[in-house]
Amino acid sequence: MTGTVFDGLRAEISNIRIARRAGRIAALSRGVIEVSGLPQGIALADRVEICGRDGTLGGEVLGLSRDRATVLPDGGTDGLGIGDSVLVSGRSDIAPDDSWIGRVVDPFGQPLDGRPLFRGPLARALRGAAPAAAGRRGLGGRLETGLRVFNTLLPLVRGQRIGLFAGSGVGKSSLLAKFARGVAADVVVIALIGERGRELRAFTDHVLGAEGMARSVVVAATSDQAPLIRRRCAWTAMAVAEHFRDQGRHVLFLADSVTRFAEAHREIALAAGETASLRGYPPSVSHAIMSLAERAGPGPEGAGDITAVFSVLVPGSDMEEPVADILRGTLDGHVVLDRKIAERGRYPAIDLLRSVSRSLPDAASPEENALIARARQLLGAWDRAEMMIQAGLYAAGSDPLVDAAIRIWPDLDAFLSEDEPGDTRASFGQLAQVLGTR
Repeated sequence: MTGTVFDGLRAEISNIRIARRAGRIAALSRGVIEVSGLPQGIALADRVEICGRDGTLGGEVLGLSRDRATVLPDGGTDGLGIGDSVLVSGRSDIAPDDSWIGRVVDPFGQPLDGRPLFRGPLARALRGAAPAAAGRRGLGGRLETGLRVFNTLLPLVRGQRIGLFAGSGVGKSSLLAKFARGVAADVVVIALIGERGRELRAFTDHVLGAEGMARSVVVAATSDQAPLIRRRCAWTAMAVAEHFRDQGRHVLFLADSVTRFAEAHREIALAAGETASLRGYPPSVSHAIMSLAERAGPGPEGAGDITAVFSVLVPGSDMEEPVADILRGTLDGHVVLDRKIAERGRYPAIDLLRSVSRSLPDAASPEENALIARARQLLGAWDRAEMMIQAGLYAAGSDPLVDAAIRIWPDLDAFLSEDEPGDTRASFGQLAQVLGTR
């Protein structure tokens, strides 16, 4: 324990800078700052401190020319003037530590829960590279999730990456919290990107709870913070997940939401002069999203795995909007939450017919795959005939498949919302009972 404390102290001391390079504000325009007088050696994405009349303000280098640097500040530029000093802080990195488990931190690794927090001994790049494709292991075994629908019809396996597509207020955060409490993993890393400030404490104390927090690291950036900080939140959380993965642990990574990450990236890219083209998003948003997702998944030999759930806000249930479309094509499955299902009181409001897990059929036995296929077949029959059934236009006996769907529909619909106190075998046993095959 003593060694751990001293490792943290050494990391903090080594991060202290005795001398720092400095420049001066030469111009302010369009929310960015032009800085002159910076010496050679400054690089893109370096962090700076801007010393204005009202105090210091962080920023990041977005562009460089022969005699100037373009800096995007972390906040508003009120109180800044020509000639104010700009100090170079150095490369943008993060140093996670095992002691961060059970803590809430900001995207810079500073504590948000009022208790001291040490840097880890090893700094990691925020935008780390994904493991080499040829050296990654395949997907692992099926995970217990604590939810019957994910134990059976939408299995989650070790190293899988899935998307959770939903509009606002459909139960997305509650489902993520159930994953955090119920999915079998060594460590859970949660990125709350652009969350409403009042919801952070409610999420950690009540939605996630003591049970979930005991094995979690929460990285949070609220909606009122600058786009640099909101975008950094996702990168910091992924770097924290990689820290534990490289120790051989199985990490569950939950991001809420990739949409807000993309929106923050859009603001930064437009400030840097990039042109909007994908329904208002710049072309670089595709690479930003895909490179973040590729960092999750199975690790290389000798390391652990990152099983990831990325939530996506889909306004108007538009699954073709750019962020949803990019992520859906990158991941190993997608889960769609439907507002109509939520409005009739069934949570999680999963639209099973629009959801898919690409771990199937390998994640289930032939008998289990047969149950899954039968359940989907009956759900599809109900979906096609529902309007006629509700209107009283369907005549019993017209279609044996629809007749079977009508008989089991209440029990099957209830099954999709049930927690699982046992294991996957118990979930399949209950599904077989619902389908009448047992």
